Amino acid sequence: MTAATAFKILTAQQWADFERERVFRGAPVDVADGYIHLSTADQLEGTLEKHFAGQSDLRIVEVDLAQLEKMVRWEEARGGALFPHLYGELPMHVVVGLSRRD
Repeated sequence: MTAATAFKILTAQQWADFERERVFRGAPVDVADGYIHLSTADQLEGTLEKHFAGQSDLRIVEVDLAQLEKMVRWEEARGGALFPHLYGELPMHVVVGLSRRD
């Protein structure tokens, strides 16, 4: 499985902390699971619907997977689909795009 980029959905506060610290260590669910959950472009809407329904002021961060290659594992998750899971911290320098979801 290969994709050029993947996406991480953050709250406005998580994004503010990421901007300040220049590294994202994970949301509470990421910390609990031991990796940072990412989604491909095709998986993004499903992730928003399942885990962020009713939330506003979200940031969708696009990351360059090539720079994280050794730390990303493609693992089976929702519906048997392979999702990119980041085993390590997400550094700001791999962010290649940012959008808002209000």
